[in-house]
Amino acid sequence: MAAALADSLRAVTEHLTLLTVHAHPDDEASKGAPTLARYHDEGVRTVLVCCTGGEEGDLQNPSLREPGRPFHGLTPEEERALVASMRADELAASAKVIGFDHVEMLGYRDSGMADTEPNNHPGCFHQADIDEATGRLVAIIRRERPQVIITYGDDQKGYPHPDHLRVHDISVLAFDRAGDPDWYPELGDPFTPSKLYYSAWARARILAVHTAMIDIHGESPFEQDWLDRPSQDHRITTKIDVTGYMWARTGALRAHATQVDPSAPWWFGLDDDALTAAYPWEDWILARSLVGPIPTGDGERDLFAGVRERVAS
Repeated sequence: MAAALADSLRAVTEHLTLLTVHAHPDDEASKGAPTLARYHDEGVRTVLVCCTGGEEGDLQNPSLREPGRPFHGLTPEEERALVASMRADELAASAKVIGFDHVEMLGYRDSGMADTEPNNHPGCFHQADIDEATGRLVAIIRRERPQVIITYGDDQKGYPHPDHLRVHDISVLAFDRAGDPDWYPELGDPFTPSKLYYSAWARARILAVHTAMIDIHGESPFEQDWLDRPSQDHRITTKIDVTGYMWARTGALRAHATQVDPSAPWWFGLDDDALTAAYPWEDWILARSLVGPIPTGDGERDLFAGVRERVAS
């Protein structure tokens, strides 16, 4: 009986797909890498959509300017050009660490930070026609047929990057339009995803990591403005236990060598075991569900809750 049940669950899992939408190379490393690694390890097909190439990223790793390293002696213009040329390879390395089965580039240029000149580049994501950009994502959804989609939330006051805001906008529209035959009939057979989640940085997590940093190191990189940010914890519906998967976050971040300083306590002040001990969860907000009501409280423990039963039937 137990073996038959295990075989049945395995057969269902093989038909599940989880698609996550990110703005730039490195976002997939800092937001949800352990969750995606866990689901991939369990047999779920995992798909990454990266909307831009990260062309406006600055060099964040000063050790790469040391003698004998690739950025030694470069002018600021040469440095930015070299960073831009490396972002695709870094993304590929990060995706391999996490275990993504497939990576799709949406094909837009990085818009840069808000109110900067790159916002005006005609090829940037910020300037893209919303229906055209949504159509690109709809085409991927219809091809990959994910039951669950992860994207950025509707409240991004803490980091209002134009590309992050646009990721949210097109993801919500694509969730609705992918199953509607009247939208983009030339882009494949309609397919309706079942659930849409927003990523969340729980205040509880920030406080737990902050406390662990102080206990271990006597100080924390979380300044008071981080601790004072309005909490969205009351919106969290889903907590995924990523015990044993923090390595995906660490390895993926290190793969983005131009964007992540390996000595930065913000990213690496706690090793994987200490981070797990402090807070073993990743938190998600279920924004849309076609397989049942959105739960109150944070009791959901599976992004595919309600989906597995439908796939099995």
